[in-house]
Amino acid sequence: MRISTPTPLARAVAVGALSVAAVGVLAGCGSDDSTASSTPTLTTAQGTGSPTAQPLATGIEVPPYTSPAVAATAPPETPQAVPSGFPGPTEAPALDARGKAFVEALRKGGVSPAGNGDVAISTANYICSAKANNVDAGEITAYVTGMAGAEATLAGVNQSADQAAQAAKVYIDAAQSTYCNK
Repeated sequence: MRISTPTPLARAVAVGALSVAAVGVLAGCGSDDSTASSTPTLTTAQGTGSPTAQPLATGIEVPPYTSPAVAATAPPETPQAVPSGFPGPTEAPALDARGKAFVEALRKGGVSPAGNGDVAISTANYICSAKANNVDAGEITAYVTGMAGAEATLAGVNQSADQAAQAAKVYIDAAQSTYCNK
């Protein structure tokens, strides 16, 4: 059995036919024209001023909507009283003696705790727990720096990264001297 090799003329005809077919397929894909041929419009019911659902040129129906003027005249929401016996505290618990000592140590160190000191106490609890579990001092400092920065933001104080790092040192020292194991 003898296998024949195509002649150069046959190859040229085959490549030309494939090229024509490719051009025909690509031409069928359309052009890059993205301009709409018509613009859909919404119409409103006569005399009422309220829009109605009208089919667009595409056949998609647009549902009616509430105008801002109608939404603005809705009655305000009335707050409801918390039911009696609702679980959870109604106010933050007062600081105990060691919590007060910790917050006072922060203030002496130049740190202003937010609110009644709850966030500062959470930070002290973290410090004591991390120290008890032998967490690396660098990791503790990194977390406390973030916590100190967050608390400063809550207290309305703008801090630089250096100031937050200094505040973290004050938190760690104050927790160890007044809060942990007391």
